[in-house]
Amino acid sequence: MYQAYESYISAGITLLFALALAQVLDRWFARRGRRLSRAVAEGAATAGLDTRLRIVRRLLYATILVVGIALAVSQFEPVRRTATAVLASSAVLGIVVGFAARQTFANLIAGIQLVITQPIRVGDLVTFGEDTGTIEDVRLSYTYMRADDGRRIIIPNEMLSQSTIENHTIIDPRVRVEVSVWIPPEADSARALEVLAEEPDAEVSVAEVDKDGVRITISKQAPTVVTRGEVAAGLRARALERLHREGLSSRTET
Repeated sequence: MYQAYESYISAGITLLFALALAQVLDRWFARRGRRLSRAVAEGAATAGLDTRLRIVRRLLYATILVVGIALAVSQFEPVRRTATAVLASSAVLGIVVGFAARQTFANLIAGIQLVITQPIRVGDLVTFGEDTGTIEDVRLSYTYMRADDGRRIIIPNEMLSQSTIENHTIIDPRVRVEVSVWIPPEADSARALEVLAEEPDAEVSVAEVDKDGVRITISKQAPTVVTRGEVAAGLRARALERLHREGLSSRTET
């Protein structure tokens, strides 16, 4: 009876120690991650380093808990005997577990591969399939992307590692922003182009001509993904103001 209680006490202490250690290290990594995120925003650190820190934090947390649970249950003699028998048939067990958890392990391995090779990083603007958005987090099994329309898209890491990803900011943090304005068909399009070209560092061109009018696009580089909405709004407002000043009525493209 005393030996049974001793096993329970030992297992409980082991679990508590593992949980406490995991929490302490997780909080340390969290504080480090917040400082690193600020450094990335200020340009003092790279997004790749932030992405690696996130995955290392989660791997370490999961590893400590798994080892702690394994050590705790090993305190019981029946469990040790069962584990010995299972290990004796480890080949069969490996096959069974491999088939049962193939998808989980595939996502986990793909997540580690994504962090090492870094085709995407936290904060990157990417296009995956038909969706474009900003990478919010890279986790052990899934990657979280915030789409342009506000949706959060959760993508299995295996899909990311096996598919073509268009990363708009992998080399240059600047993002191309494009807005459209319309002028009536009878308006002087040459004058409109001249007026809109007053925008510094912008490219202006006629994108479409139909019976309802002429669509003109103005494109410019935003310094970062975070500022592209602000840059687009300012670019559109100044374009409309210039057209109004010249007496060219216009409407925004939806």
